[in-house]
Amino acid sequence: MDLKKYIGEISDFPKPGILFRDIGPILASPEAMDEVIYRLSVVANEVGAEKIMAFESRGFVFGAPLAYELMLPFVMLRKKGKLPGKTISAAYELEYGEAVLEMAEGAVSHGERVLLVDDLLATGGTSKAGVLLIEKAGGKVAGLAYVIELAGLGGRKVLEGHSIHSLVTYDE
Repeated sequence: MDLKKYIGEISDFPKPGILFRDIGPILASPEAMDEVIYRLSVVANEVGAEKIMAFESRGFVFGAPLAYELMLPFVMLRKKGKLPGKTISAAYELEYGEAVLEMAEGAVSHGERVLLVDDLLATGGTSKAGVLLIEKAGGKVAGLAYVIELAGLGGRKVLEGHSIHSLVTYDE
């Protein structure tokens, strides 16, 4: 299945000059969604994932069903202040400023192999914060898996040394 046929393009969103890649059509198609989860499950098995972790919020759309399909635990990575209980955090750079990513304390065990999942790899800043959280907890990053990669934005360079898997890549 050609997943690019299920990715929408919206010009000038969220601001002029940006071409937004929309996952909405994937979510609207049970067949496309099934294909995405199948392909991500192949990646998870190849890297020996023991746990699936995904980023708020669109990463949850793919990470949770992937974890369910593989019968693996699922961990949420959220923005600061959104998780109850004790958390560990990592700061990361945004286009205009800084943000903080958190996960529940104890969500990853020492040596545990975690697959990070998100809808999109762009600059890699958020993903790098996820990597730092896994490593801070003593876990191992088994790999990073994305539905879409915008190769021209350099996310792979930020995540150099890690196993990166993208289902659809745009070079521009």
